Amino acid sequence: MAVETPKEICSDHPVVIGVDEAGRGPLAGPVVAAAVVLGADYPQGVDDSKRISAKRRAVLDEAIRATCMWGVGIADVHEIDRINIFAATMLAMTRAVADLCGKSGRAPQIVLIDGNMTPAGRCDGWRWPARAIVGGDASEPAISAASIVAKEWRDRRMIEAAAHHPQYGWDRNMGYGTAEHMEALRIHGPCPLHRRSFAPVAQALLI
Repeated sequence: MAVETPKEICSDHPVVIGVDEAGRGPLAGPVVAAAVVLGADYPQGVDDSKRISAKRRAVLDEAIRATCMWGVGIADVHEIDRINIFAATMLAMTRAVADLCGKSGRAPQIVLIDGNMTPAGRCDGWRWPARAIVGGDASEPAISAASIVAKEWRDRRMIEAAAHHPQYGWDRNMGYGTAEHMEALRIHGPCPLHRRSFAPVAQALLI
């Protein structure tokens, strides 16, 4: 079981936070962001979560959360439908950094974010200096670590949800629009965890 209490940040070093998200594309479930400050003994071999096997990713997730400072932010399905997936992603990132800063008691010198945009000026709660890095989940270890934590955190939520809504196969597709998921939508229609603002779900409501 992973250690849930993150390590303290050394006060002698500037705080650099890496941020990434998981779950922008699925038809169901939340979008999840993670924020990580690498510890001195953070695990080697961190990389873009999409380039790591599920088994290896689970091992790295536990090691990251045991050796690094980390925070998680979630925007749920209702928020996604209300403000759109892009804004919900910016909100989840803001919540992740706020969670980490609340645990550490320190503000970051810089927040490094995977992609080409940051929440600065796009989310009212964002208040930290930030830099977007295209491909950062593969080039910046702190972002790579955040991508792993976010992916594993979201996958666990979707596996839990699959126990209540087994017809959609979320324990296998994590809410993405696979053939299995699309067929289940056609037969059963959407459930409360589906994103009604996404076209395939909206179309299923019309059937």
